[in-house]
Order: sequence, then structure tokens, then C-alpha cells
Amino acid sequence: MSTSHTPFPAPLNGPLVGPGSQPADEDGGELEYMQMPSGMMTFEAPDLPEPEDTEGLATGLAALEAVLDLLKAHKTNVSGYRVDLDQLDAANIDLVNQVLGEGEVSVIAGSHVQAQESVLAGVWRVHRTAAAGNSKASYIEVGAFPTEVLDHAFTGSKQVVAMPEEVAAENIFNAPPLIAEINEHVAKSEQASGPHVINLSLLPHTEEDLTFLTTSLERGDVTILSRGYGNCRISSTGTHNTWWVQFYNSQDSLILNTIEIIAVPEVACAAAEDIDDSAARLDEILEIYR
Repeated sequence: MSTSHTPFPAPLNGPLVGPGSQPADEDGGELEYMQMPSGMMTFEAPDLPEPEDTEGLATGLAALEAVLDLLKAHKTNVSGYRVDLDQLDAANIDLVNQVLGEGEVSVIAGSHVQAQESVLAGVWRVHRTAAAGNSKASYIEVGAFPTEVLDHAFTGSKQVVAMPEEVAAENIFNAPPLIAEINEHVAKSEQASGPHVINLSLLPHTEEDLTFLTTSLERGDVTILSRGYGNCRISSTGTHNTWWVQFYNSQDSLILNTIEIIAVPEVACAAAEDIDDSAARLDEILEIYR
């Protein structure tokens, strides 16, 4: 009995998915794909001084050893989670900065507080300039996110977003029901086990809707920039525990626009397992100076 065989089709000339995989339209138009983030920051060991170059820098090394102790104990809710740097001279501060380097998250809280995550996740350099009621301070904090920033973020924020009885502006459609949703979740945000996320990129809305939301929520004065994967800009609002979280690609085009209701968005925080890794890495770094 003879059996006929169907030959395998010839290989396609071009990719199966992505740009170039679809035929061009009759009018010559082509499907365009938005450029996604193409790089992710990874740990890189800092350029360290030789042991013989650290003579006279005992206080800086002691500060780093104290940071290591906090990293090892971070799960036990230790009361002392900061290492004060105010008493260190310029040479010792330079050593600390050189060992810690600059990581992927930067924070500005108002005009008086700045924080920078080091290359060691969960290790934050915090600097506070003198202001009314606050003294100048410089310290290292170990934890998921700087507590001084969180204490500042929603001081004086409103618990409820007022909703006008009538919306006078034109082209406002989906913003009003979102205000009701935001109010519902702000009220229970302190007890929530996770964030409530409103993905504006997936919801139909107009520019007037966005303007209405921005005006209603009001602007806060905490800005967080994360470069862990692409670029993420997180901005506090004047509404309790409510943040704008926006992701941009390498062409600086907005690719994801969300509102998150939580004490602080997870994308800005160091994970517990990453803090464990930081303890091991700092221990390895300091070993050459012991």
C-alpha cells in the first residue's frame, strides 16, 4: 500500500513574531511595536580601596561594620536600624560612600530630605538639611524603605477625595467613578494586605479625565525614581497612601500608568531576600579590611 507524504512547508523568510512578522497593509502601513525597557541594573562590586589605603579610616570601617550588624539582624525588628554619620570626617565619609556606591532607587522628600539606595539593596544613605523643627542629619538606614520619607509622605494628607455634585468640564467620563473607588480603598489601606492598583493604561480615559484625577488627588512632594528595570517614576499625592506609578521605556515614552493605594509601592522597596544577600556581600567586602 502506498502512502503519500505531504512535504514540510518551506521555512518562512522572516521572524515568526514581533516586527516584520505581519504582512504590510495594502496602504503600505506597518504594525509598529513600542520599545520596551531593554536593560536591568544588576549588582556590581564597588571599586574598593586597597587595605593599606584605609589607614586612619577606622571610624568609617566601624560604621560599615555596624551596617553589617543591622543587615544581619533586620528580621528581628531591632530598635537601632540607623548608623549615624554626622561625626565622621570627610575622609571617612568618602570611604563609606565608596564602599556603598549608588543603587537603583533615589528619593526626594520635600526640600529637606534626600535618600539614595546603595548598591546593597536595603542600605540607604539619608541626608536631611536643616529646616524648621528639624536638625541637619546624615545617616545610613537598613530596611525596605527609609522611614523618614514615609513619615513625611502623607503628613497632612486628606483621607477622602471630595467629589463635586456636578462635573462641569467636558470630556470627563471615567474619572468620577474612579474617585469613589479610590475613597473606598484609602479608607481600608492601613489594614490592607497588599496594594489596590488602578491601571489607567487599560482603562478608557481622556486627557480631561487625567486632569480631573490629578486635580482631585492633589500633588504630594515625594518623588521616587527607580532604574531597576527601565525607568519608573513614583509620585505621592495629597491623598493618604495614594501614589502615581509610571513606567517609561528607553525612549522615555510612558508604557504603564497606574494609581497605587498602599503605604509605599513595592517596586520602590528592597525585598527581604535581597537584604539577606546584601549582608553576605558586605561581609565579603569588609573581610579584606579585618
